[in-house]
Amino acid sequence: MTTKEAIAQRIIDLCNEHDMAINALANISGVSPSTVYSMLNEKSKNPGVISIKKLCDGLEISVREFFDCDLFDDLEQEIK
Repeated sequence: MTTKEAIAQRIIDLCNEHDMAINALANISGVSPSTVYSMLNEKSKNPGVISIKKLCDGLEISVREFFDCDLFDDLEQEIK
């Protein structure tokens, strides 16, 4: 799994945990829905740290909590 895929899966998992739609997360986070959807699909190769921080604020979690997940333990090497 790549880092980008792990971030996308983590966003989806957190939305499910909070019983929240992607659009609702975007709205409460101050991030455009198109930005969030691009983070979830192939359009965005590099999800921005600021966008991730805003999503965390909307979910009322820290960035540390966002990345404190097994998804990020065994990521593929990005430099090839």
